[in-house]
Amino acid sequence: MNLKRPKLPLYVVASILFGLKTYLVYRFMFNIELENVMQEVILFINPFVSAFLILAISVWFKKPSRQMKYIRYSVFITSFIVFANLVFYRQFTDFITIPQLFMGSNMSDLGSSILTLIKPYDLLLFVDAAIIWYLSKKRQDEMVVQYQRSGKVFALSISLLLLAGNFFLAEMERPQLFTRGFDREYLVKNIGLFNYHVYDIVQHSKAETQRVFADGNELVDIMDYINENVKISDEKSEMFGVAEGKNVIWINAESLQTFVINNEVNGEEVTPFLNQLTQDEDTYYFENFYEQTGQGNTSDSEFLIENSLYPLSRGAVFFTHGGNEYHGTPEIIKEEGYTSSVLHANNGSFWNRFQMYDSLGFDLFYDETAYQVTDENSIGWGLKDKPFFEQSIKYLQSMEEPYYAKFITLTNHFPFELDEEDQSIDAYDSNSNTLNNYFPAVRYMDEALEEFFSQLKASGLYEDSIIVIMGDHIGISANHNKAMSMYLDKEEITPYDQVQLQKVPLFIHIPGHGEGEVMSDVAGQIDIKPTMLSLLGIEEDNGVYFGNDLFSDNRKEYIALRNGDFISEKYISTVGICYDRQTGEPVATDDETTSDKGQEENACSLIGDKVQTELQHSDDLIYGDLLRFLDFEKEE
Repeated sequence: MNLKRPKLPLYVVASILFGLKTYLVYRFMFNIELENVMQEVILFINPFVSAFLILAISVWFKKPSRQMKYIRYSVFITSFIVFANLVFYRQFTDFITIPQLFMGSNMSDLGSSILTLIKPYDLLLFVDAAIIWYLSKKRQDEMVVQYQRSGKVFALSISLLLLAGNFFLAEMERPQLFTRGFDREYLVKNIGLFNYHVYDIVQHSKAETQRVFADGNELVDIMDYINENVKISDEKSEMFGVAEGKNVIWINAESLQTFVINNEVNGEEVTPFLNQLTQDEDTYYFENFYEQTGQGNTSDSEFLIENSLYPLSRGAVFFTHGGNEYHGTPEIIKEEGYTSSVLHANNGSFWNRFQMYDSLGFDLFYDETAYQVTDENSIGWGLKDKPFFEQSIKYLQSMEEPYYAKFITLTNHFPFELDEEDQSIDAYDSNSNTLNNYFPAVRYMDEALEEFFSQLKASGLYEDSIIVIMGDHIGISANHNKAMSMYLDKEEITPYDQVQLQKVPLFIHIPGHGEGEVMSDVAGQIDIKPTMLSLLGIEEDNGVYFGNDLFSDNRKEYIALRNGDFISEKYISTVGICYDRQTGEPVATDDETTSDKGQEENACSLIGDKVQTELQHSDDLIYGDLLRFLDFEKEE
């Protein structure tokens, strides 16, 4: 007696293969923190749930050929989505958002940066797609299904039931999960990559409608919050006006992190010039200064320092809201007689700078067309830092004083390429070429900065200027933690360490001042705008900002990171854990209920609530373009 072997539908086979592949990517290629067994279970099931939900739709196609075609292309497209997120994650330790898909004009300038992120074994991500393609073509009769309507409804019901079960477990594990939309790792870990992308589309659509329906009434709550929680007393700091009337030379130091300052590699100082600057009597060096950027990297750091608003959690605000009304530093100091310019030897349209600089009130933008760029004096992203500064002196000399000139460097940029003749120290030796090459690139930038200081002195521009150097964002992502732990002589890089690695150096150098010092208070890029205005002696009574003057005593007690983490003088909060900032030890665990521990845990929760409120208010200001409803004109 011959028994007919039951068929295993292709959509089920595809769901199993795709779910297994995606879980392996989650587990071994994304750096997702798992805190307990339940999170492991949720991480395992969510790719299968997503795959079944997408592929079970195929049963509604009546024609076998269309059913097979839908499965084929669905598997290929979803595989490509996994691949694209993986490549993106290798550089940014983050997941793609809808706004970033509209930043495609940046891709032409990425060049070798993208190629270094693609690995030969990435082809394995498409093995299941190849198998499904073969089965759908050669074994169609065995793999196709022809369900009655009840069978189709049953397949759909099972899909939705699995999805509901996934969401239920996720909500149990992480209550109010969807209120933490700015933390994409939590979303991917709990609901899966594809459901995260659906959520992102919904959030993007909601955000796009905010400006249309905004009428300015939203400002009442925001201004109340700022006045009660952000703004400090009217008493001016002792540094108010110390740089009044001076030129401001600002240097965005590409990818410069604090861990290289006063540190060595292979027995050599990484940054000898900057090390000297930390002890210079005319320099204030901030050793606990944190970058607060999101997906916009350098452009986000620019947005922070000019506006004292947070960048967006999704995409780059330079792209998504470049046409908004802002009241940035260039616009404010223009009323005090300052001219402002940006000098950056890269494509001027990158990060939508032309439009955004106009919105911020900059007078001039010297992009790559203002420089002599050749094969000999450029590498990686463009003109090397040394010729960049050298060629820029003539522009500084031609500027109407007083001026604010912002320099954005390029050489110390991922993947940290450097010609052999420009390398004055050896690369590090680890399993990460990115970290290895970082040190010679940083040293080159350090030498370029030293030469620039000499050029400023020789040209007579030094004495009447204030010079600020700030690392714009991290250069070494969490994907290089194994090598980083080796360099820092740690067993591993913990979540606490990861937050500490977001420190970037800030130097405020005031020639002739003579009272510089190392500043240890927790600070961030959100504080730059009020600090610079105070140093220049400019009062901004009706400003809308979330930072404080770095030299004021009565400052806000925390620094918020874009993903909702925060750093205060006592605590660091990340991945749902409250750490003691000094020791790096968790201040409380679920089974510790002593009063002291409870108070510390509660203190973290209270700050965390403020952080979420603050980030939301800043987002509302940007999405609603709410500053257009305010009159910033000074009364005569």
